[in-house]
Amino acid sequence: MANTKIAVINSSTVLSDNQIQAALPALQTQIHRDFAPAWGVDADLVFVPKKQKPAPGMWWLVVLDDTDEATALGYHDVTNQGLPLGKVFAGTDLKFGNEWTVTMSHELLEMLVDPEINLTVFVESQPGGRLYAYEVCDACEADNLAYKIDGVLVSDFVFPSWFESFRKKGSAQFDQAKRIQKPFQLLPGGYIGIYDVLSGNGWQQINAESTPITYRERARVGSRRERRRTRRDNWLKSELVEPRAKAKGA
Repeated sequence: MANTKIAVINSSTVLSDNQIQAALPALQTQIHRDFAPAWGVDADLVFVPKKQKPAPGMWWLVVLDDTDEATALGYHDVTNQGLPLGKVFAGTDLKFGNEWTVTMSHELLEMLVDPEINLTVFVESQPGGRLYAYEVCDACEADNLAYKIDGVLVSDFVFPSWFESFRKKGSAQFDQAKRIQKPFQLLPGGYIGIYDVLSGNGWQQINAESTPITYRERARVGSRRERRRTRRDNWLKSELVEPRAKAKGA
């Protein structure tokens, strides 16, 4: 039994409680079997049905509808007790044909490794150097890179070796699916947040080498990247409210 308990809460109108509950055993297996041995971080998932509240002292993983609608939990950052909170925008996933279980796995694992969204790795160069955000799924996050556990698609994730610049190509396992061959490699569809310390441009995002490298200034509302750019004393505590059903034809 793990010390960390995470309440999985359905505050969406697009997924039923039964759909989310059906995915939880695979996510729990991923944490216990695959993730904890690699990272030394474990957790137990507890489903919280609609109209019920999680027990005190639990972290939250909340399933919401759309990234641009604060109809349920809102774009807040920690639980009402100031504990870590992850958000899964299932409505947006379904709208664009993405697997919501991969997003849930992604947010869950990244919350476990960096719950306060403040960890980085510094890679020195001349002049200056670069900070890499401690995000464990971004580099290999595309749905086509995910893997199945009992028929449920879950996100690939990097190992601690991915952040170790001294590692040589092929010298270690760098991700769960064994596709990454060297530190800081981004697979097609992958990305990572970086901060070039002498640039003065703040946190930006770079894409995989196989796609044009782009730098994105604006973070998606409600994302971990947005919170990384926001001072923690500006984070808000969240209260659970019932999801509001959308009007027909909306």
